[in-house]
Amino acid sequence: MQVQLEEIYEEYNRYIYYLSLKLTKNQVEAEDLMQEVWVKVVRYESYMKEVDHVKAWLTTICMNTFRDRYRKQVRRSKYVANQPEQLDISLLDLIAADVLTVEEQLEKEDVGEMIRSKVSELDGIYQKTVMYFYVHQFSLIEIAEVMKVSIGTVKSRLFRAKQRLKELIMNDEFAKDSLVLA
Repeated sequence: MQVQLEEIYEEYNRYIYYLSLKLTKNQVEAEDLMQEVWVKVVRYESYMKEVDHVKAWLTTICMNTFRDRYRKQVRRSKYVANQPEQLDISLLDLIAADVLTVEEQLEKEDVGEMIRSKVSELDGIYQKTVMYFYVHQFSLIEIAEVMKVSIGTVKSRLFRAKQRLKELIMNDEFAKDSLVLA
């Protein structure tokens, strides 16, 4: 299998690089994305037996990895709060990629504390689900096992919790102003 993996790398490495460059429009980010793609290819090489079109499979991995990275960046960007209609609970894991100034660190702590206080206002079952998913970063499967419910129930609870949390934040002028200005 190792020889086949090396052949695939040799044949498609330039393609993956140019696709990554086209997606990211930045050489450094393209190289990072390309590296993530190849790590996933190695991780999932056992699936290659079932792959009919290697180029399409690699393209899918690259596109999905790019989307995942983009979503993670948006979720962690403090600018997500500038759009109250699209307010998401991803603010729970608000982490800036750069080194923060003292003022930014204090602002982040204030926002985190405000979000924690709003989460504490949720009903117990929703509060636990949010904490498991966003704070403890359990997978949906792990949450379902811990709470002894189906994955569909976990998804439903997360959805309802996010809706309720959004309502709580949007109905609190101080919280809403804090997040919009953050």
